[in-house]
Amino acid sequence: MLKKSFIVGLAVIASACASSHVLVGTAREPIELEQVKVYLEPPTKYETVALLEASDLGANGFSAQSRMNKVMKRLKAEAADLGANGILLQGIDTQHTGSIGSGYANTSISGNSAYTSGVGYSAAQVSKVGKAIAIYVPTE
Repeated sequence: MLKKSFIVGLAVIASACASSHVLVGTAREPIELEQVKVYLEPPTKYETVALLEASDLGANGFSAQSRMNKVMKRLKAEAADLGANGILLQGIDTQHTGSIGSGYANTSISGNSAYTSGVGYSAAQVSKVGKAIAIYVPTE
């Protein structure tokens, strides 16, 4: 039963959304990911397309940089799907997503007494989460 619950839990985690958007402007025809530019400051003229959020959920990189790269790629991909040629980065944060643990115990019984010993391990699970505004910057 425990093994089945663990497998179901992994399936739920794996199927969770890694990026999402809220459309607040006009979407356009999708563009290539490479055409999306990252802005830290707003350009002088632009149109807001959508509010974006992406995480590194399901990423198979262990370094902080590889997880950051996954978040940025997902933000840009979400913008590209909406035809936005830029993202105005709002911030990247580390979010606690749960914990995973394991343990082992052994019990020995002798007559009217019992002795149990065990060891356990628990580790926090964290995820990088990025927020941005998908924008369309007109080419002049």
